[in-house]
Amino acid sequence: MSDLPNPGLPAASNLAETRRPSQSKGIWIALASSAAFGLSGSFAKGLFEAGWSPTAAVAARMAGAALVLAIPALVAMRGRWVLLRTNWVSIVLFGLFGVGACQLCYFLAVQRLDVGVALLLEYLAPVLIVLVLWAKHQKRPSIATIAGTLLSLAGLVAVLDLAGTTRIDPIGVLWGLGAAIGLTVYFFISAKVDGALPPIMLSAGGMAVGALTMLGVGGLGILPMHWAAGTGSFAGFETPWWLALTGLILIATVFSYTTGVMAARELGSKVASFISLTEVLFAVLWAWLLLSELPGAVQLFGGLLIVCGVVLVRIDELRAARITRDLKRSRGRKSRTRSQ
Repeated sequence: MSDLPNPGLPAASNLAETRRPSQSKGIWIALASSAAFGLSGSFAKGLFEAGWSPTAAVAARMAGAALVLAIPALVAMRGRWVLLRTNWVSIVLFGLFGVGACQLCYFLAVQRLDVGVALLLEYLAPVLIVLVLWAKHQKRPSIATIAGTLLSLAGLVAVLDLAGTTRIDPIGVLWGLGAAIGLTVYFFISAKVDGALPPIMLSAGGMAVGALTMLGVGGLGILPMHWAAGTGSFAGFETPWWLALTGLILIATVFSYTTGVMAARELGSKVASFISLTEVLFAVLWAWLLLSELPGAVQLFGGLLIVCGVVLVRIDELRAARITRDLKRSRGRKSRTRSQ
């Protein structure tokens, strides 16, 4: 998904399964969401050039988005405040890891690496999920999942371009892998959230928690937090800090989240999650157009391997889910037949 994972995808799946989706409309909405998410790294670099620290950029992004989403989230709750009481632990963990840690690590990686390289490292999250589940359940994954994992790891080696002339900052790589860990934790948390909790409430609540956490991290001096009224460079033009921050909040956060939820409801979470992989391509494209950053040929090839590996893992997950669902339906039909 992105530096800011889309909470609409896991929570909206059942809604789309009950009716025929508008495929064409949903695909365009999903692509718009991915394009908007892909801008976050470029906007963040503009703030860094203006004199902002990554901690300040993350805090401002989350606080601004939480304020914008507050009213729609309250409307979506419609008095169902008991859902906050039963899901508050998941909301807090989502804010700490899925929003706060994931974004902060990604922005710290972007500060030292090209936007595309940082995002490709974050997209190793599905591979980490496979490894965690393998270690936890002591059950060997299928051949397709193992192949996807190995393909993604080979892609990681190519992205790092260890034998090439491209200089890769090792600390930036560690931050990128930290973003992947944050995204991994997000997926595990979101899978346990009560489906009755509106996705927009999870987003707004998580962002508020994340913003408070970042303010605490900066206030305690754990990481530097500073703002500046400088300018950044976009496509060769000097851009004021407030314009980069506005784009980061409204386009790369609020718009991308809203359209992500809409896409999930039109297509279902499965199809929408596949289309979200285009975020990597959009991030590379935006970084090239706005920042004149373009990974080398070997790194682009490594990125392709990572995406292909993730697709293989996702396909295998969907196949396993379909088999499980068909077995449950078959058992249900047999049970009804016996009762008759």
